[in-house]
Amino acid sequence: MAGGAAGVVILAVAWVWQQSPAFAATPVGLGTATSYSVLAGSAVTNTGPSTLQGDLGVSPGTAITGFPPGITAGAIHAADAVAVQAQSDLTTAYNAAARQPLTTSVAGDLVGMTLTEGVYRSTSSLALSGQLTLDGQGNPNSVFVFQVASTLITASASSVILTNGAQACNVFWQVGSSATLGTASSFKGSILALTSITAETNAVVEGRVLARNGQVSLDTNVITNPACTPAATTPPISGTPTPTATPTETASPTETATATATATSTPTATETASGSATATPTATTVDSPTPTTAGGAGGAAGNGPGANGASSSAPAAAVPLAGTGAGGRNQGTNIDTAAGLPVGGQEALGIVMAALAVTAAIVFAARRVLGRRRSS
Repeated sequence: MAGGAAGVVILAVAWVWQQSPAFAATPVGLGTATSYSVLAGSAVTNTGPSTLQGDLGVSPGTAITGFPPGITAGAIHAADAVAVQAQSDLTTAYNAAARQPLTTSVAGDLVGMTLTEGVYRSTSSLALSGQLTLDGQGNPNSVFVFQVASTLITASASSVILTNGAQACNVFWQVGSSATLGTASSFKGSILALTSITAETNAVVEGRVLARNGQVSLDTNVITNPACTPAATTPPISGTPTPTATPTETASPTETATATATATSTPTATETASGSATATPTATTVDSPTPTTAGGAGGAAGNGPGANGASSSAPAAAVPLAGTGAGGRNQGTNIDTAAGLPVGGQEALGIVMAALAVTAAIVFAARRVLGRRRSS
């Protein structure tokens, strides 16, 4: 019974172990060796116009040959204190990379594979005869560590491709013996080799070539130090939006009434000396409103709209009295007579007519008084 219980526990532990997530790779700190494109233990040799972006150094060896024609944008250190420190930091980095917990085991040729971040270990040699893809899965901080127990050999025209945010600055190859990069190959990552490294003709490296004990051999190569690009971040939106002004509707012109003078004729009773009353037409002006559109020029009165849209109202021109216009006939004997008299005669006639009117008024009043007395 006890043995059965123990077996169940063992199976449960094994199942949990299998379900546990794989260990993630962590960046390998290179210390002062970070600034080097090439660092060797015994010697550095070069053929052709190789170009190095970073520093060039050797320690504890002292030999550096082939510069020029090779050129380096960084400093050259041969067995000085700076090179000694860089070799010490390289040893620390090499051991740290070798100790990282395994994610997945690999073997043989990596050609055609697509790998995500993690620690990949080979218990023997590792080769690359074609293309290897390292997929960052959208994470620019994804790390790839390869632990190679023996040699690393890439074929001519082989390549390491980085996709979906993977960066060469986060790719590390810890090699237990020596590494060889084939002719015209394209390689990504920093090689930390225990013994030696050979870059064949026209091989291009985005990374570093760092050998602890042996030599580094170059032949018309280009080596660029990788730089990590931080993940893009979206800045928070700050500030309060400013309200946008809403256009205001303008009032339409309003019609206003304009008074227009219209002549009408109203008969007025006038008593004659004989006591009979006669009707004399009298011209009377009556204002009739005429609608006009507001907007007289400058706001001044007028019959039409003005330039500034102000409303105005002004009487229209007076209509001539009936019978006095051009081509019309004068009405009444007195008017015809007055129109034919000179100025002095017109004044005399006016006085006579006024006197007659007064006399008629007196006679009319007297008759009314007499009539009241008789009736009483």
